Amino acid sequence: MDPRWRQVANVLVGHSTALQPGERVMIAMQEVDSLPLAQALYEACIAVGAFPQVQFQSQAMRQSLLRQGNNEQLSWTPEIEAYGMRWADVYFGLRAIGEAQAEDIDAAALAAHQAAQGRVSTLRWRETRWCLVRVPTRALARQAGIDLAALQDMFFEACLLDYAAASAEWHAQAKSLRGSRTVRILSGEDTDLQFSVAGRQWLVFDGKINLPDGEIYTAPVNDSLNGRIHFEQPAIFGGVILPDIRLAWRAGELIQACASANEETLRRILKTDAGASRLGEFAFGLNPQINRFCCDILYDEKIGGTIHIALGRAYPECGGLNQSCIHWDLVKDMRAGGAVFIDDRPALQNGALLI
Repeated sequence: MDPRWRQVANVLVGHSTALQPGERVMIAMQEVDSLPLAQALYEACIAVGAFPQVQFQSQAMRQSLLRQGNNEQLSWTPEIEAYGMRWADVYFGLRAIGEAQAEDIDAAALAAHQAAQGRVSTLRWRETRWCLVRVPTRALARQAGIDLAALQDMFFEACLLDYAAASAEWHAQAKSLRGSRTVRILSGEDTDLQFSVAGRQWLVFDGKINLPDGEIYTAPVNDSLNGRIHFEQPAIFGGVILPDIRLAWRAGELIQACASANEETLRRILKTDAGASRLGEFAFGLNPQINRFCCDILYDEKIGGTIHIALGRAYPECGGLNQSCIHWDLVKDMRAGGAVFIDDRPALQNGALLI
């Protein structure tokens, strides 16, 4: 085993979750590619004195359900998964992309299944301490346009960042944003989005719920949303790629939503529930070791010099109020041009954080 897997496992057990003796741990591993990390993490849990259980998940199995399942099966909340969230003190999601493709999945089937999975995710948020890890695989490397060794190197460097030092810097930057009232995003002719953050908190993701990590985030005041935003990088939802998404709001209501492919899927996502077309998050990406888009949100939203918004569920710790079964992040690269203004002062310009 590459010794770096055990180093990552130690970060997850020590820094991310502060696992304690006697605690119950659910390790949900996806695809056989995640076995090295699952093995290292299992050993680390045993060493602490915890009680780990392992659950196996597969993209190919999930797509069998999406292609062949009836409405009742697609909408069914997986009972053992839901119970696991109530049973576990700590949950680790080792998420890996397999070889199965999702281009022919029916949009209605995907929306129904994602809503069911969203109910499980809500239990995870409410009932456990948790951390999600995107494990590098050959399929993800092909998706990113690099070889597996290069992807693994980027992953390990980003996961083994000195999070104590980085966290101190990020928290100082977040503290400087306290009391701010407005955010405006400008980039080219297709992006001019503004909203209020009055009364909201600016907080930091520093390796506690995602690995790799690095964000300063808050929750918009949805009734104040006005303007439009264009995402040049493709988004992914349930394995379906949605390129060239354009969204627009007026007084908090979504008035435009389009994509250059799979637009019906986009519309289904936005109709998941009443909160799915509203914003739950605005954030700056901070991790200096993630430097390229992989078409995977658990990497892309952390890229230093990017921003992202999330449709759906808000983080209540920020003061966010939006409720939804989904929380779908969409990333915009600001490194090639554009700016974010907070209270009319530049906070990010051409990818450089000015906080």
